[in-house]
Amino acid sequence: MRTENQIQSKINELTLQRRALESRLAPLEENSPQQDNLKAQLTRLEDMLMMLEWVLNAPVGRYHA
Repeated sequence: MRTENQIQSKINELTLQRRALESRLAPLEENSPQQDNLKAQLTRLEDMLMMLEWVLNAPVGRYHA
C-alpha cells in the first residue's frame, strides 16, 4: 500500500506532465495526427489523476447502508 505522501507525489508528477502536454498541444493545428496523439495521452493522464485523487479522498462508510 502506498502512503499518502507517495500518492501526492505521483499526483504532482502527473500534473506537471499534464501541463507539459497542454503546452505542446496549444500551438498545434486542429485535427492533426500529433494533436490526436497528445489528446489521447492527456486523457490517460487525467484518468490516472482522477483515480489517485479518489484514493486520497476515498469515500467513507458503506455503499448500501
